[in-house]
Amino acid sequence: MASLNRQILACLFLSLRFVFLTFGPWLAHLLIADLLLSCLLPFAFLFPTSTYHTASTIAEGVWRGVQRICEDSNGAHIILAGDELPVGESAILVANHVEWSDFYLIQALAIRTAMLGRCRWFAKNTLKWVPVLGWGLMVMGMPLVSRKWSEDKQEMERLFSGIKKGRWPIWLISFSEGTRYRPKKHAEAVRWCEANQKSLPQHTLHPRPRGFVATVQQLRKTSHVKAVYDVTIAYAEDDKFMSPPSFFKTVFQPNLSQRYRMYAHVHRYELSSLPETDSEITHWLEERWTEKGERLAKLKKSLDYGEPWKGTTSKA
Repeated sequence: MASLNRQILACLFLSLRFVFLTFGPWLAHLLIADLLLSCLLPFAFLFPTSTYHTASTIAEGVWRGVQRICEDSNGAHIILAGDELPVGESAILVANHVEWSDFYLIQALAIRTAMLGRCRWFAKNTLKWVPVLGWGLMVMGMPLVSRKWSEDKQEMERLFSGIKKGRWPIWLISFSEGTRYRPKKHAEAVRWCEANQKSLPQHTLHPRPRGFVATVQQLRKTSHVKAVYDVTIAYAEDDKFMSPPSFFKTVFQPNLSQRYRMYAHVHRYELSSLPETDSEITHWLEERWTEKGERLAKLKKSLDYGEPWKGTTSKA
């Protein structure tokens, strides 16, 4: 009994030590960053490009901090596979969406290419009304959308204008499925694909093309945006496929690599190589999702046979 009590006290001590020495300082850093970004809001209308660069620097420190908590403090091993990406290249990035922790995998790619501070994620437009946080997102140039194109068109034109006129370095990141993968959502996607004569999704949902099509059509006219990065995200918890760690676990659970596999495969396409018409771009995106499903099926098979997933391990 005494030994058990000592173990409990030791675990409690380590947990408190982590909160005060690692997570607590990062949380304070996040709050300060949000306040600084909020203070930049008036300048975003007068000096949008200078504000964008300043906001990128502030954001990079926050994102790198939480990445270190996940990878260094809690021992996550993120496996990266596929094409080697050019350093400093602006791009459109599309990925399947499994869990909140997906952003760690994309950030691991961004760190390798010196684009971490330039990541911009599609977020819900209701966040703009959240004091401090919403103002910070607006200053950073995050696309805040409703997923209804008639309402989002003006917001997207505002974003595209800054990227094109200011030649902003950017990774414009979209989870094209519109929501996270869940068995119920997958069943709905299968029924929709059957009814509309589309390829049946494997371990993904069906992509929603409208935002991607508009982004390609706008940014292909911008000389510094060179590519589309197609990222396939996968997880495993022990032998359970597509079971990711929660955000709570990524910041509080040590030795993550002992139970979890976290994997991102990236394929780079020249933006100039994409087809011209909206319908052709839609078909192109659907083909990428078919390939994702095939890639994920192979990963599941490797997991079932107890084989490792091939790639290199990222470190922040």
